[in-house]
Amino acid sequence: MDILLVDGYNIIGAWPELRVLKNKDLSAARDLLIEKMAEYQAYTGYRVIVVFDAHYVQGTEKKFKNHEVEVIFTRENETADERIEKMAIALNNRLTQIHVATSDFTEQWAIFGQGALRKSARELFTETTVIEKKIEKKVEKNYKRKPVTKIPLTDEMAEIFEKWRRGGS
Repeated sequence: MDILLVDGYNIIGAWPELRVLKNKDLSAARDLLIEKMAEYQAYTGYRVIVVFDAHYVQGTEKKFKNHEVEVIFTRENETADERIEKMAIALNNRLTQIHVATSDFTEQWAIFGQGALRKSARELFTETTVIEKKIEKKVEKNYKRKPVTKIPLTDEMAEIFEKWRRGGS
């Protein structure tokens, strides 16, 4: 199994679209990152865990799933780097390959010591961009493919039936 641990605010600060959004609405930037990681998870089959520092969200540690992506806000006085290092140790075994997405140089060296592989923010950005394009092509291809019917229909009749199917008149 492959697990991708994502340093959330590090990635938000590194990706152009998320960085701009962060300056307007930090919550929206987090949500968009999680959406992109959900697509990444669905496409690659990796288990994705996004870790955010607690200093932007007050209170106790929080864990939840959003779009099937695990999201963790660290406890107070714990950084995302510290949590990711602990998780890299805890999750590492012979059947699991840990990948850590961050451009924090110090964290990269620490995770190497745990046997994890690193992905820079730029590498992850490039990967997600390629995945999004592949998904778009697949959706477009499926959209263009017309359903096979046993009765030949004119385009006009097919449109009428489609409106009926969708509940329109």
